[in-house]
Amino acid sequence: MEPSVKSRQSAALHTPSGLSHEAVHEISAAATTLLADVFALYLKTKNFHWHMSGPHFRDYHLLLDEQGEQIFAITDLLAERVRKLGGGTLRSIGDIARRQRIKDNDADFVHPHEMLAELREDNASLAARMRALHDLCDEHGDVATASLLENWIDEGERRAWFLFETLRLSNG
Repeated sequence: MEPSVKSRQSAALHTPSGLSHEAVHEISAAATTLLADVFALYLKTKNFHWHMSGPHFRDYHLLLDEQGEQIFAITDLLAERVRKLGGGTLRSIGDIARRQRIKDNDADFVHPHEMLAELREDNASLAARMRALHDLCDEHGDVATASLLENWIDEGERRAWFLFETLRLSNG
């Protein structure tokens, strides 16, 4: 006999993952908070991309566009990984706002170098939080999530490096 529509709608999202209930809970919660940070960083990167100005406009504009695309590419994979584990993930902009640790920047004007410095710090912070989640995954034997994180950590460190080098003062 088929379950009723009502029973299907109220059924918990218990996807079998092979991980303990504790592992699913801890990794899903941490990954969902990380996902909120990823969305916050994506939007901040696009904000600065849209509001860039000054003599290096084109270079900075293109750099932030490229970085924004890379950051956005994480979102679906991370959310789907949480669901594969059997956890729930973000549901709304409000949910992101409640969970994010990356600070918004709603200023009417931000100097281009301040934009890049803020993004450098945010990308470095995001990479550090990814390393912390990687450690949690290692504790619970979640090699699949850890594997995804390894690539994203490298990408985050690369973004921070590019922003750092872009801000270096020339001696010439």
